[in-house]
This record gives sequence, structure tokens and C-alpha cells, in this order.
Amino acid sequence: MLSQSKPLETGVSAAATQSRSPLQLVRAPCQRFQPGHGEGNRLARHQPDNAILVVDDEGTVRNLLARVLRLKGFEVVTATNGDDALEKARHRTFDGFLIDLYMPGLGGLDLCRALRAEAAYRRTPVLCMTAADETEHVNAAFAAGADDFVTKPVNLTVLDARLRGQLERYRSLQEMEELRSNLNRYVSRRTQQMVQAYTRTGILPPPQEEELCILFSDVRGYTQLSQEVEPRALFAELSASLGMQVDSVYQHGGDVDKFAGDGIMAVFDGANGAVNACRCALDILRRTAASNGAQGEPMLRLGIGIHCGRALVGNVGSERQLDYSVIGETVNLAARLCGAAAPITAVASAAVVAACSNAADLGFEPPRAVTLKGVRDPVAAYALATGTSAASLAGATAPL
Repeated sequence: MLSQSKPLETGVSAAATQSRSPLQLVRAPCQRFQPGHGEGNRLARHQPDNAILVVDDEGTVRNLLARVLRLKGFEVVTATNGDDALEKARHRTFDGFLIDLYMPGLGGLDLCRALRAEAAYRRTPVLCMTAADETEHVNAAFAAGADDFVTKPVNLTVLDARLRGQLERYRSLQEMEELRSNLNRYVSRRTQQMVQAYTRTGILPPPQEEELCILFSDVRGYTQLSQEVEPRALFAELSASLGMQVDSVYQHGGDVDKFAGDGIMAVFDGANGAVNACRCALDILRRTAASNGAQGEPMLRLGIGIHCGRALVGNVGSERQLDYSVIGETVNLAARLCGAAAPITAVASAAVVAACSNAADLGFEPPRAVTLKGVRDPVAAYALATGTSAASLAGATAPL
């Protein structure tokens, strides 16, 4: 009977293979692992959801390892050498690899390196097998990308424990990556960068003043729409509109700071922040105008406000929940300009117009003085125009 407390002889060195025949490398039959025996009831509970590729040039050893692992609940595919393994790994996905280090042709070390070069296997568990008198090669195996190793003769209990441990670690990493990826969809890129820096240093960054351009969007007449349009239909329309706006913001180098009701607040930084914000606004308006509703016009008619200037960037909130956001007069004025914009129109401040003076593809309608809530003096508001109309509009003024 093959006892798990005793190692399975699978020697790979020249001396070992010369002194033992393949049958001598396998000490006893695997009756203990047959379904229906005491061990079999426990093994039947394992889910065969872990596909393992066993790579060994010795057929008897390879087949016995495959048989035992299958009875342990694994899905097993075998390969006779490194080239065979790499070919199979490229045609289907494996959850783990058990590789003999020394094989003719493409050896175990080179196979490890080749697997790590494949995007699909950069973190997949790789266990190497080496003879007990060749453990000095373990460091080379780790350097080649192996996660763990077992010595030959292989102890089945050790192999099972180490393989399952590596697979559990790999699954945990996958779950963490998926969780991180999903969470990142709910926070801005700037927030992600701040959190990563905070995680590395343990120091929450203090508020900083930056030169930024802020863009606000808002649906005109949304309250009335919510009373006239079936809620699910309106929700779907709004979701599609917000999704389009988010895509446009990122395509133009900005970040979505937050969803503000039925619109967004976007942040553009850098020397071309204002230019990128205006180009983004034009793209959003063009896409919105192209999405005709039942009456031949867009159901959601957006207004956009843009302003640039100094603003404070930092964390607000409590230890329980924080919001990494932008606050200040620049943000307030952009929001007010958005409120003053007519449907399917973007309105910019004089600071934005000045920052876009060298952008030949951008132009602005003559300014109009608008009175904004919370702002003492009237503000010059410039409706964003296409580049083709810029020349005829330059320098014109007209009060409201």
C-alpha cells in the first residue's frame, strides 16, 4: 500500500535513474486512494476545479503523480518535457504547474522562465521537483519564477499540502485583484493614486493647492423629466449619458471627481488642462446632440460649466469615511457657470478663454455678463463655439 507518510521515489539524477528501474521508483500500488476506501470518501469532497499540468520526462513517475492528483480532486494534464508543456499551456489555461527541473530539451528552469513570460501565467503557482541531493539548485528555480519545490522522492502529503497552499494563495491574490479592480471603478484615478501612496507610506497627504480646470455637467429639466418618463427608462438613459461623459473625460486626460446628481464633476490638471476640458465639453455635447430621443432631440439636454484656477485638493471626512476631493472658489464658480449654461451648451470663464488662446480648434461666443448665485459681481461667461466660428466671434461683447 502506498503510504502518504512515506515518500514516493521519483529520482531524476543520472545516478538515481541508473540504479533503479522505473517500476522500482514506484514503491506500491495506489489502492488506498481508490474511491470507496476510507481515504476516497474524503477525497471525493474535493472539487476538481484546479487544472494542474504535470511535467516529467519519466513516464511511470509522471503517470503515477497524475493518478494520485486526480484522486485528490485535481484535473490533471501531463506533458513529457518542457516544449510539450509550453505548447499545452498556450492552448488552454492551467491553475498550477508541477515541473521536474531536469529534463531533456527545454528543462524545468527554462520552462519556468517561459511561463512567467506569458501574461496568463505571471502569477500562476509553479512547483518544481528536484532530487534531495540537488537542493543547491533551488535558488535557481526561485530566480526562474518557481513558487515552491518538493524533493524527490516525493512525499505525497507534502506535495498535496504545498500545492493546495499555493493554489489558495493564488486564488486570494486573484480575489484581491478583482476586488481592487471593481473598487477602482467607483473612485477617481487621482484618488487611486493617493490611496496607493498612503498605503506605501502610512501618511495621509496634507491638503495641497493646485492649478486645476474644473468641468461640471448637469441635465436641464431633469426634475420634470423624472415626472414624465418611466423611472427605469430614465435611469437607463441617464446611466448611458454618464457613461459616455466618463469615457470622454478620460479620453481627454481628465479625472471624474464625482457624480453630481444627474451630471459629473471632472478635474483636468497640467498645462493643457483648460484646453483638454473644452475639447472634452465639445465631445460630450456632440455625442449628446447625436443621441436623438423620440421627439427628434436628445432626451437629456446637458449644460456644462468650465472654470480654471487655484483649488485645494485633499481628504475631507472622518476616520470612518473619507472623500479625496477638490474644494474652493474655483470649484464653486465652475458649478455656477454650469447652472447658467443653456441646454446643449458649454459656458467657460474668462480664465478658461485666456488659457485656450493658443488652441486654434477652440473658439468662444462673445461674452455675456451673468449674475451667479453666491457671487457678488457679474461674471463674464463665454459660450464655447467650434473652431470654424472663432474668427467671427473674437472680441465681440454683449451684455445679458
